[in-house]
Amino acid sequence: MIVFPAIDLKAGEVVRLAEGDMDRATVYGDNPAAQALIFAEAGAQHLHVVDLDGSFAGRTENREAVEAIIEAFPGYVQLGGGIRDAATVEGWFNLGVARVVMGSAALKDPEFVKQMAREWEGGIVVAVDARDGMVATEGWAEVSDVPVVDLARRFEDAGVASLLFTDIGRDGLLKGCNVQATVDLARAVDIPVIASGGVKGLDDIHMLALQADQGIEGVITGRALYEGKLDLATAIAMANRT
Repeated sequence: MIVFPAIDLKAGEVVRLAEGDMDRATVYGDNPAAQALIFAEAGAQHLHVVDLDGSFAGRTENREAVEAIIEAFPGYVQLGGGIRDAATVEGWFNLGVARVVMGSAALKDPEFVKQMAREWEGGIVVAVDARDGMVATEGWAEVSDVPVVDLARRFEDAGVASLLFTDIGRDGLLKGCNVQATVDLARAVDIPVIASGGVKGLDDIHMLALQADQGIEGVITGRALYEGKLDLATAIAMANRT
C-alpha cells in the first residue's frame, strides 16, 4: 500500500484545512519544495499535491509552487485542484506530474474525464469526495444529490487509475480515517481506491493496509505528519510490511 504525504497549497504556502473550509486553514510552512524534500528524505516515493485555491477558482492558482515541488521531488507527484480542461491536463503531464486528480469535472463532465483517461493511460485519478455519503464538488463548497458509489461506478471500465475517496467530515480533524466507508467503496467497484481524510496515526495505516487486498491502493495523510502524530518513515514501513 502506498503512503502519500500531502502538500496542500494556499497562496503559495503549505496548509491544512479543517473539513475543507478555506477559512479554517493552518499554515505549516512557506516553502513547498523544501517540504517535498523532507518527505522524500523520509522515504516517500509518492506525493499528493492539491492546489486549494485552484479547486475553488476552477483553474491553476499555485503554478509556481507546484512547479517547484515537481522539480524538487524525485518520486511521483499526484496533483489535483482546478484541473478541468484538456490543455491543463496536458500541461501538467508535460511538466512531469505522474497522475492528475479530477473531482468537479468527474461529476459535471464525466465523458471528458473518460476521454482524458483514454488519452493518458494510468494517469487520471477520479476524486470521490463525500459529505454524508453524497458527492461534494467545487472545493467541497457544493454538495450534490449523487451518491458516492453511483459516481464511482460511472468510471468502471473507463481506464482511470484510481478513485480518491475523502470523507470531508473527517478531513484535517485527526478523527481517524473512515476505513469502513473506504473499504465498502473499494468492494463496490473494480477500481483501486485511495483513502483520505482524518488519518490520525499508525492505527489508521495498519487498518487500511490490512484491507489492501480489498482494493485499497494507498492512503493520503497530512495534518498527522505536520503535527507529529505520525512518523512518515514508520508509516511507509508499516504499509509495506502488512
